[in-house]
Amino acid sequence: MRWDNLSDHPAAATADPALFGADAVVTRTFDTPEFRGITFHEVRARSIVNRVPGASRMPFEWTVNPYRGCSHACVYCFARKTHSYLDLDTGLGFDSQIVVKVNAPELVRRRLASPSWHGAHIAMGTNVDCYQRAEGRYRLMPGIISALRDHANPFSILTKGTLILRDLPLLVEAAEVTEVGISVSVGFTDHELWRTVEPGTPAPERRLDVVRRLAERGIGCSVLMAPVIPFLGDHPDQLRATVRAIADAGAVSVTPLVLHLRPGAREWFTTWLHRHHPQLVGRYERMYAGGSYAPTWYQRRITRQVHELADEFGIGPARRGAARRIAPPPPEREEPAPTQLTLM
Repeated sequence: MRWDNLSDHPAAATADPALFGADAVVTRTFDTPEFRGITFHEVRARSIVNRVPGASRMPFEWTVNPYRGCSHACVYCFARKTHSYLDLDTGLGFDSQIVVKVNAPELVRRRLASPSWHGAHIAMGTNVDCYQRAEGRYRLMPGIISALRDHANPFSILTKGTLILRDLPLLVEAAEVTEVGISVSVGFTDHELWRTVEPGTPAPERRLDVVRRLAERGIGCSVLMAPVIPFLGDHPDQLRATVRAIADAGAVSVTPLVLHLRPGAREWFTTWLHRHHPQLVGRYERMYAGGSYAPTWYQRRITRQVHELADEFGIGPARRGAARRIAPPPPEREEPAPTQLTLM
């Protein structure tokens, strides 16, 4: 396993120092049902607030990723390739060999306190999910959110995990001093598709419960409808059912994203396709013959359909790259001194 000379992106490998060295790695396994078959590599990272490469399509410049690898085991995950930088397998290894940057909270706090830091927006959950199952044990996000809150630094979180509700009080506190954006990823509501393509994630309705809970607390939550999977999750009836469920959950916006298959993810997804839907292999080869992304005409068609449904159900697409403000509850009005105690 290669730990030295590691950076978060191959384009930066020659310029940045290693994120951690082999002498800083502790490997653990836990004999509990939720972690059975998973190996955790605890590391003390040398940096955690990372700049997104200039060639990236991402609408943000800085990220924090406290984990590498993900037990959600989504067969299409574009981040699978990052495991190859450690000489780890991008298939089952990505799902079961989880790198945990145990000092992530202190590194975030140190970076935000640096005179060279100017309060740029930080995106989380953009590589692997920061609320995957490991977070239930390692509890890195409360310290990270607290640091961002204390420095009034804007941030956003994208997740498929319901564990984010644990940190709801911290998120509300942060929103009182800075811009906070929360998005939940729900690409479809089809249970048969979910069980095979996203086997380690909470069910779609549980993720939509997160949206609902946030809305009940006055927190506007958007939904990234991703991925829309060609030939398996793109039938008009499926799109309608998903957008309706998103609207019923109280999402403030929905943004569709068609499946893209980067190297690493493409091979693993194709293996899954051969096993579960061999009749679609040829159609996928033709659709993705031009590279990692579906043809522009197809992406536009899906986007138009979803936006039309969103309009029908009273929600709209998110403004790309925008962080959504989580408004604190309005202050209580001052009333004249009562003559009798009340329950409110």
